[in-house]
Amino acid sequence: MAIDPGHNGGNASHPSEIASPVPGGRGGTKACNTTGTATSTDYPEADFNWAVAQQLKQELKDAGAKVVMSRDDNDGVGPCVDERGTFADDADLMVSIHANGTETASTKGFHVIVAKPGSSDAVEDDSNRLADSMSEAMSGPFTPNSAYGKDAISRRPDLAGLNNASVPAVIVECGEMRNADEAKTMESKSGQKKYANALLQGIVDWY
Repeated sequence: MAIDPGHNGGNASHPSEIASPVPGGRGGTKACNTTGTATSTDYPEADFNWAVAQQLKQELKDAGAKVVMSRDDNDGVGPCVDERGTFADDADLMVSIHANGTETASTKGFHVIVAKPGSSDAVEDDSNRLADSMSEAMSGPFTPNSAYGKDAISRRPDLAGLNNASVPAVIVECGEMRNADEAKTMESKSGQKKYANALLQGIVDWY
């Protein structure tokens, strides 16, 4: 099982490094990484992603799973977005944890991103099934973002982490960091555990 906590705590202090081009997975290039977003109280997305990933990692290990992470701490830079797909090559699946930063503070809800058709049929089918499982599991405790339809699933061809993955993979945008209610949940340890529990349920349902 592969977990990718999006971004990294040191990205903001290395703008040139994270701006360097890397393979986008379907021809062309993408920037190595970005800084992510933050709540109105300046709680960084990278910190939220890391906290939820640590909870999820422990829950998976307690259940007997072998877990590999895309990064080992929240102080460094990167890895680049292409590596955030390829690090999972030996895993059964990959879940990338993020939070969204829509400017409008009234926007709320999670959405799940899966690669638009273009990968192998087997990986594509299993990725779509993983997106369905994640959407259903997240919909229990959290609100789906209606901008992405009833199931809050977005299919995109432009995300290098998904494009470079050789295993079923999704990105879960757990919520909107600029929405005051969701930000409060994201900043709390109990809220982070709630997100991790939902992600775990999505993984279990996929299996």
